Amino acid sequence: MTSPAQQPEHARIRVVGSFQELLSTPFADGVNALCWPRVLAGDFAEVVKLLGPGDGIVPLDEEILRSLPLSGAGRVAADVMLEDQRLLREQGLDPEINCIHHYPRDETDGPIATDVLSFHADSATEETDTWLCTYHGFPSEGVATQDICRRADIPEIRAELLRLHGGPDDEDFLAFLSANCYDLHYSPLPHARPWSFGIGNLWRIATDWPGSPVPPCIHRAPETKEGDPVRLLLIS
Repeated sequence: MTSPAQQPEHARIRVVGSFQELLSTPFADGVNALCWPRVLAGDFAEVVKLLGPGDGIVPLDEEILRSLPLSGAGRVAADVMLEDQRLLREQGLDPEINCIHHYPRDETDGPIATDVLSFHADSATEETDTWLCTYHGFPSEGVATQDICRRADIPEIRAELLRLHGGPDDEDFLAFLSANCYDLHYSPLPHARPWSFGIGNLWRIATDWPGSPVPPCIHRAPETKEGDPVRLLLIS
């Protein structure tokens, strides 16, 4: 797996040099992922250690982070996360800082798993973007739009979906796909080379919304297993 800094020729990714550039650069000409590469100061592992054991996804607020008995390096890490959150809030966004011990899995019997561990597109009813940064643990990964196929378009999966729907392949079936988020999940093609979002980098990626000038950025969260590092994630 490669990082955007290692493959700047990736046509769908544009690397920028500041938060302001990340904010103001439009998605156009097929570019659907913007990355501000950063090497962050601070001891994020200490933050994780002092947060202690947990389960699932634990939201962190300023009160929690300020209350931790951190060293100087740990305090720097906490301040970095809170400053990123402040920057996004100033843009009218609602960013969360999460401590992720593991992600819930889709345990339904459907032919398409619709959890965040599956390659997927974020969707919205109006113009919006997804912002994210991994500070600790495994980062997200993405895959180029031309290197995927929508899972609902794979013949054997579509046949199973039609059986579940109980009707023909028509507008009602498309509405069924949308209502269950089956139309937002993708499989990489055999030649696909997923790329890493990296640690510390702040990303702005395109979502699936009506009228978007570019296709959405297809991505997934890392699988978290027992014994893996706990993930610290900013997401909006």
